[in-house]
Amino acid sequence: MSHLLAIDQGTTSTRSLLFDASGRLLASAQREFSQSYPKPGWVEHDPQEIWRDVLHTAREVITKSHAQVAAIGIANQRETTVVWERAGGTPVYPAIVWQDRRTAAECERLRWEGAEALVRARTGLLLDPYFSATKLAWILDHVAGARARAERGELAFGTIDSFLLWRLTGGKVHATDAANASRTMLFDIHRQCWDGDLLGLFNIPEALLAEVHDNSFLYGVTAEGLFDEAIPVGGMAGDQHAALIGQACLDDGMAKATYGTGCFYLLNTGQEALSTAKGTLTTMAYRAGGRPTYAVEGSIFAAGATLKWLRDRLDLFEDVSRTGAMAASTGGNEGVYLVPAFTGLGAPYWDPDARGLICGLTLDSGPAHLVRAALESAAYQTLDLMQAIMGPPRALRVDGGMAGNDWFCQFLADIIAAPVERPAMLEATAQGAAFLAGLTIGAFPDFAAISAAWARGARFEPRMEAAQRERLISGWRDAVQRTLAGNKHAKN
Repeated sequence: MSHLLAIDQGTTSTRSLLFDASGRLLASAQREFSQSYPKPGWVEHDPQEIWRDVLHTAREVITKSHAQVAAIGIANQRETTVVWERAGGTPVYPAIVWQDRRTAAECERLRWEGAEALVRARTGLLLDPYFSATKLAWILDHVAGARARAERGELAFGTIDSFLLWRLTGGKVHATDAANASRTMLFDIHRQCWDGDLLGLFNIPEALLAEVHDNSFLYGVTAEGLFDEAIPVGGMAGDQHAALIGQACLDDGMAKATYGTGCFYLLNTGQEALSTAKGTLTTMAYRAGGRPTYAVEGSIFAAGATLKWLRDRLDLFEDVSRTGAMAASTGGNEGVYLVPAFTGLGAPYWDPDARGLICGLTLDSGPAHLVRAALESAAYQTLDLMQAIMGPPRALRVDGGMAGNDWFCQFLADIIAAPVERPAMLEATAQGAAFLAGLTIGAFPDFAAISAAWARGARFEPRMEAAQRERLISGWRDAVQRTLAGNKHAKN
């Protein structure tokens, strides 16, 4: 039997998970790693620590399962930017994380110069610090000698997938997949290549860039000494693209939402790269056989992060598993809303300068009301995304940590007025990476086999009365407007 090892390298932890050829989870290991905030709005990771955690967790699951691994698939936090030395693989600067806002002023300058139209047309993305290009330029401009070394071909750039592939193959392979490439703000998603005009706009030397391949592809084999035997690396995708595949949203019109640190909603649009509304993105879903499949995406910056804040900063509970019962205990939200704009508001508002707001508090409000407001906020934001794109899908498939919360899933179904489907196996991101590797080695003959492997665990039907739903949504919209108005006032 072919066993598939998925490396799920996320924003706060690194995990390795072992699946059998049917997609069943056999073993897993996880390590949380350090978060660095050197200045307000800056977020950095240590790529060396990430690599050590990948190696440790991968070895752990292989050892405790006594399994022979047929292939490795990688899913990764997207947009996070690493530059390293080709000779030896040492990073020249910490990884600048997707959440980092240090290049906001540079993005604003380029926007005023009219560059956003070019970025939007070629990449489907917004001109925003969220993506990799301005992070990469910042490293080249602020690390002594980096730009000159890059121009001489001494340095390599990649998102986390590319850095891990480099390390796994002992420095023999510098490559990325089309989905991760599409998140750099340097890749033309229509012509499927790095774009010379964008490289010129951001002043990026082409010598830094990786080869771009399909998401299911034989990238290389692991270097001698890493594991007992060489293992092919057969699949790579950014975490949200991997989750789309793990959720088997492989047909035009299917959608998934992953509730992790943030929430990321992807709607499969097939072979058509649709123009999108303000604050939403056109992006790659995946590429197979050289043929791109596209998606529309909306990003919520804070979902699980809101619960983490309530736990770690306000000490409202010890275990996130308690939040469903706490929310249910209130009987209603009693007018309390939490707009979790800790690092700005994502789609469809896309206001990076907005800051969080709690409103509607009375002397009767307590911890349970704040917890309920936090859970509700993820549902309201999901509705905002859907309405900005093309309305709710026939059913929304959900995964990520919050998807295990029955109260949240039911409230989500009520607010979007559409069924919510939760898979039997919530590890959709890792499973998607495993599926991609399995396609490469023939463990899955085609995408239809992946669809057949997906199993539903629960389905939540909307049951809230329309009048109550509209009242709750109206309260949320009022809270958002207060947040946006407060930001404008602060700027003035």
